[in-house]
Amino acid sequence: MGISYRWTKAHSLLSQQKILKSDIAQIVKESDVMLRDGVNIFFNQLYQTQVPLFIFSAGVGDVLEEIIRQAGVFHPNVNVVSNYMDFDEQGVLRGFREPLIHTYNKNNTVLENTEYFQQLCMRTNILLLGDSMGDLSMADGVANMENILRVGFLNDKVEEQREKYIEAYDVVLEKDETLDVANGILRFILAET
Repeated sequence: MGISYRWTKAHSLLSQQKILKSDIAQIVKESDVMLRDGVNIFFNQLYQTQVPLFIFSAGVGDVLEEIIRQAGVFHPNVNVVSNYMDFDEQGVLRGFREPLIHTYNKNNTVLENTEYFQQLCMRTNILLLGDSMGDLSMADGVANMENILRVGFLNDKVEEQREKYIEAYDVVLEKDETLDVANGILRFILAET
């Protein structure tokens, strides 16, 4: 079974739950989901300096956007590329919109011919934050990229995956639930400009 099959099956199971669009905000509010410490500083700094922030997620975009909104950092420069729910006229979940985003296609191939893609193509420097090997391709297709710094968050199977991460990412953070390093990098870059 391929990765697309598993994602499609998960989406099908979610669709059977008859989730209401109007319930998403309350579901998020009552959940124990947490963003990394320092996310407010990171998002606010990018917004204040007019740097676009692209979030590629194989999760559910509607939920992720609501989490960011409730954290008070869903600024106009934030673009979420994810799996979005498709609701009927009564606001009941009936499925998911295409294209399907999964771990191994979280890159610009799903953005081609969009306004997002045009914004990215004008950028020469990228700070890529990822927590899987599949995340390494998120900047693929950015035409004018001159510099990229890849920061990997190694959270699971640390001993088993350490060597792969060290070879693939420029910086590897083990079991780090903060954005302290990313914020430090951002402060340094912005001080230089």
